[in-house]
Amino acid sequence: MLSRELMIELIGQLKDPVIDQPLKETGGIKELTIKEEKEHVSVKLAIAKLGGQPQLDLQQQVVEALKTNGANTVGIRFEELDAATLEQYRGEAASPVERKLENVEFISIASGKGGVGKSTVSVNLAVALARLGKRVGLVDADIYGFSVPDMMGITERPGINGQMIVPVERFGVKVISMAFFVEENAPVIWRGPMLGKMINNFFEEVEWGELDYILLDLPPGTGDVALDVHTILPKSKEIIVTTPHPTAAFVAARAGAMALQTDHEILGVVENMSYFESKETGNREYVFGQGGGAKLAEELHTDLLGQLPLAQPEWDEADFAPSIYDENHQLGYIYQAMAEKIISKTNR
Repeated sequence: MLSRELMIELIGQLKDPVIDQPLKETGGIKELTIKEEKEHVSVKLAIAKLGGQPQLDLQQQVVEALKTNGANTVGIRFEELDAATLEQYRGEAASPVERKLENVEFISIASGKGGVGKSTVSVNLAVALARLGKRVGLVDADIYGFSVPDMMGITERPGINGQMIVPVERFGVKVISMAFFVEENAPVIWRGPMLGKMINNFFEEVEWGELDYILLDLPPGTGDVALDVHTILPKSKEIIVTTPHPTAAFVAARAGAMALQTDHEILGVVENMSYFESKETGNREYVFGQGGGAKLAEELHTDLLGQLPLAQPEWDEADFAPSIYDENHQLGYIYQAMAEKIISKTNR
């Protein structure tokens, strides 16, 4: 015979994946019913944040605990904890990753669509922060479209220290990417939960050391990986990248809206490909139109951090990094100015 008291005790010992408190302490067990004839247990749980890999992990823990102790089948429904309880545990609202890397400022670089230069902005902001003396990590979280190692001219692979992965360091930035773990040009054919676990492993199983910032180059849009990052890093701040084109800015607004809906602070908007300036005449051509970045910043109630013109980095064949702008390049100065704004906004 299934014991309701035992089932409640077992579930109550499990922890809310976001606030890291036992469910019995948070009042997270809302309902528990047993159908004896079918040995079926139905549970309704309240947790701090719905969705993503942490909820799936808790679901698996509940099923395993109940089936090990006599349940044949288990049904689980989730809802969010009420506002009063969340306020009570607000001090513990950091995720396990954020508690492990408690002195690190996480900044996610997002865009509404591909092709706007989000990864280029990510790598150059990371390098600019490092040039200003900050200790910086960079996570290439664009699992399907990873490009950071190639953009930074990284050819080596991460090291191993015991059970931990040692990130590759380039231009003073510690880098981890899916590119390090797949064969060259091999497709990544994974489903959502597997992607979430990989992102989590980038934090849990990587020896980051002492850092001031970790930047995440997110995939474009609002898909599984972006949702997982919002859950794994509920206190992460965001930068939204767009071009001046009205369509790009309109689509980028979705990424910004997602950040606001999940209580992520938006540090600002970066407008890429703002114009082309002729070296011969100095005239500016607004190839993709004007005003998209400023309009998006206004819509999201944030700042326009900078406007980046179309310009190619100066390549050094002896130290090849095809997407990194030298600190004395026109765009190098702009990236430094944006990095200084980020440092000011985050009080680092």
